[in-house]
Amino acid sequence: MTFCTTMKVRDGLVGISDTMITSGSSCSTATKVIIPTSSGHHTFYLMSSGLRSLRDKALTYLHEVIEEETPHFNKLYKAVNAFAKQVRRVSDEDKSYLKDSNLAFNIHTLVAGQLEDDDEHKLYLLYPEGNWIEVGKSSPFAIIGNSGFGKPIMSMALNYESSMEFALKVGFLAFTETRLCATDVDYPIDVVLYKRDSFKVISHRYELKELNKYALLWKEEVAKSVDNFPDEWINSVFNKLK
Repeated sequence: MTFCTTMKVRDGLVGISDTMITSGSSCSTATKVIIPTSSGHHTFYLMSSGLRSLRDKALTYLHEVIEEETPHFNKLYKAVNAFAKQVRRVSDEDKSYLKDSNLAFNIHTLVAGQLEDDDEHKLYLLYPEGNWIEVGKSSPFAIIGNSGFGKPIMSMALNYESSMEFALKVGFLAFTETRLCATDVDYPIDVVLYKRDSFKVISHRYELKELNKYALLWKEEVAKSVDNFPDEWINSVFNKLK
């Protein structure tokens, strides 16, 4: 599986992705973040989940289109549409064969950044069918892959007015919760940052040894919070044991 998330806050975009790749019983490490070049600058990025072969094939087709047709994407949704077209192309070519092997065409993609004519930074979630939604202020994040374990803390803690630093901490804790509960999500993690109107995407990789102490601290803090949580309300049931 995969854990990829991007959070859109007022000041910019914060993305986190695990790097664990599973193939049968074997595991390897590979980035799930692609940072294309648009107009000579790194101004947006893609994160993907699903079968790696599907992702790689669609991206190869996209690079081919960029090289041969030299499209000029002045708004991010145009780049999303271009990639969606290649996702549908791969679906047409491979979906029936995958079905014969009881495999689903399951590629999901997050596309985030800001191109020259975008009024602000953008975040899109692209589905396997090639349709997409834009992630907005009311629920300012999206997770693809293994989403169930990390979503609660992000829903409770994150909002559009959160700082990028706060968003990174929330995203890290969402990853930590996912890693604790899922055997197919693991370190290293790739962090991607985009500051609003900067037209520059930066990335950084963290290893387990760098962050494990913070994951352990989070575990301790959760236990303390439960212990300190008001307990007057439980007396009505525990009094029945007396």
